[in-house]
Amino acid sequence: MKDATAVNSTRWALFQRLKQTGSPIEVSTGGRTKFNRTRLQLPKTHWLDAACVGNVEMLQVHAKKPLLISAKGWGNRQMSTTNKYGFPVRHRTRCKTFFGFGTGDMVRAVLPSGKFAGTHVGRLTVRESGVFEMRTPLGKVSPVRHKYCESIHRNDGYMYAFSTNVQ
Repeated sequence: MKDATAVNSTRWALFQRLKQTGSPIEVSTGGRTKFNRTRLQLPKTHWLDAACVGNVEMLQVHAKKPLLISAKGWGNRQMSTTNKYGFPVRHRTRCKTFFGFGTGDMVRAVLPSGKFAGTHVGRLTVRESGVFEMRTPLGKVSPVRHKYCESIHRNDGYMYAFSTNVQ
């Protein structure tokens, strides 16, 4: 209960400060937001819930595929993995890039054959062997060889994708 109290008092203080700016601010309950969303027949997504807060009579959605951004981090510096007793069991290489690609890079892979034949865009997980793994909005694609990859965006700690569930 102490944690909930701290969150609520921080939220209330933030609301009071925002009110002092003079900008129009709308607040509401979660029940009201859900009522607006279901009445307008919108799917449950974070960005549409934010648009349904308060008294909403009508909502025009101009974006068909909004950009989704999720924090993934930069990896870690741990050089070996330990077992439950603290003894090292696996070793990691010092090198973070292989064949010009690093984990977290956004790439376009044109795979000529196999189960995942076709063009895929996603975030790479690199390996020393040159056979990578790719995460796309539709799922995991593996194996992806380095010679079929074309770099789109270097790792900056985030993963970007377009929403696929908007009508």
